[in-house]
Amino acid sequence: MSSIAVLGCGNIGLSIVEGLISKDKKNTRKLYATRRNPASLKGLESKGVVVGSDNLKAVKNAKFIIVAVKPYRVVELLREIAPQLKKEHVLISVASEVSIDQIKAAIKKDIPVFRVMPNTASSIGESITCISSKNASAAQTAEVSAIFETIGETVVIDENLMEAATILGACGIAYVLRFIRAMIQGGIQIGFDAATATKITTQTVKGAAELLLRKGTHPEQEIDKVTTPKGCTITGLNEMEHQGFSSSLIQGIVKSFEKIEK
Repeated sequence: MSSIAVLGCGNIGLSIVEGLISKDKKNTRKLYATRRNPASLKGLESKGVVVGSDNLKAVKNAKFIIVAVKPYRVVELLREIAPQLKKEHVLISVASEVSIDQIKAAIKKDIPVFRVMPNTASSIGESITCISSKNASAAQTAEVSAIFETIGETVVIDENLMEAATILGACGIAYVLRFIRAMIQGGIQIGFDAATATKITTQTVKGAAELLLRKGTHPEQEIDKVTTPKGCTITGLNEMEHQGFSSSLIQGIVKSFEKIEK
């Protein structure tokens, strides 16, 4: 299998590396991880990852280059590694605000460039990763998809939807966790201790998601199965809607999208 270098192992970069490690038990891929201060990555060395601060060295030894630094550092890093990029390299950026055209302008090399958006669930192999590219072959797209399928599910989208993907898939983790926190708080108020409320809530959320994934049904179909006439479920749902539950969530997503587009 081809080697992979993850440049800039912050939260997302580290999640990707940990996800790749967890799904590659036989160490069939050589992994390189860099950071300005690599001391925080030392724990990866015992798992077979080559750790350091030398981006050029990592690029030289890998085929797939994943740029995982903050958006404001992407162009600087790309210019740093550009002299080392060869035609056999595949460049992948996980920066949420940097377009493929900006990436190509920075490296000035005719190599395949991908823009991807995973989320932090990649560290447990449960990410949804959106992938876009320009002028990449079907085989190259399949290779990149295969990398990110080791840390969850993937979907190929047009680049003009990447900002929307960032909101729904990456920021969406925070939205769902805030919902879970609210359910736990409600559970405590009606009598459960925190640990029990957390266990019930998290398994309920997991089960609800699995219902949709495995059955391919619409959420309202599953809601109808638990809303009996004059029952407690419909009473609770109606009160939530009266308080603006759905509209506030939708508006939160829209506001986040408007922010990222500016």
